[in-house]
Amino acid sequence: MKPFYFLALLALFLANSAFGDEAAIRAEMAKKFPYSKIISVSKTPYFGLYEVAFDDRLVYTDENMTYLFSGNILDMHTLKNLTEAREKQLYAINFDTLPLDLAIKNVKGDGKRKLAVFTDPNCPYCKRLEKEMVNLTNVTIYIFVYPILPGSEEKAKAIWCSPDRLQAWEDHMLKGVESKMEKACDTSALTKISLQAKKLGINLTPTLVFEDGVIKPGTLTLELLEERLTESSLKN
Repeated sequence: MKPFYFLALLALFLANSAFGDEAAIRAEMAKKFPYSKIISVSKTPYFGLYEVAFDDRLVYTDENMTYLFSGNILDMHTLKNLTEAREKQLYAINFDTLPLDLAIKNVKGDGKRKLAVFTDPNCPYCKRLEKEMVNLTNVTIYIFVYPILPGSEEKAKAIWCSPDRLQAWEDHMLKGVESKMEKACDTSALTKISLQAKKLGINLTPTLVFEDGVIKPGTLTLELLEERLTESSLKN
């Protein structure tokens, strides 16, 4: 296990009074983040922090709700990633229940490891992730085209209707080559992908789903992708 890094430390001054109660923290969080669904709030055994599980991510706050922490907590005795273990309990899915037949499939090397990516053709972070994934080896990547940004739907349909979808996708994401809609085709798969993503609570792109079912919104570096892919494949 390599040293962990906090993804972010958001110094948000939320209140001066002490809450120190799960119900009170849930109520205050609901006020501060009215557009986010809170799954649970519970006190952790470390640092007096409270775990707040939103529908798409896990964060921590102190009892006064003075700071909000987003990142991984490791047990230094066992080097176990406590945050990751908890995320798997809260968010993990059965990878094989994904509609893999609707994905653009990219097999690299022996293709033994598995990774699914919900991604948007207009998303700059998705393009950054695509560049990182170029050098992945021995993995099958299932690309779920999920157009949620303005102007993405037409690009997604043009790529889907291309004779070689994978080539059209990579040309667009890596080289900026726009696909032209040469002829209309059945794009109902894109609607099905969108419905599946919403069912899973995926509302950000890119969102990665690893073989062990853990869902991770956002992009990762090649190094972290390789590390996480290896870990998830060993657990299955």
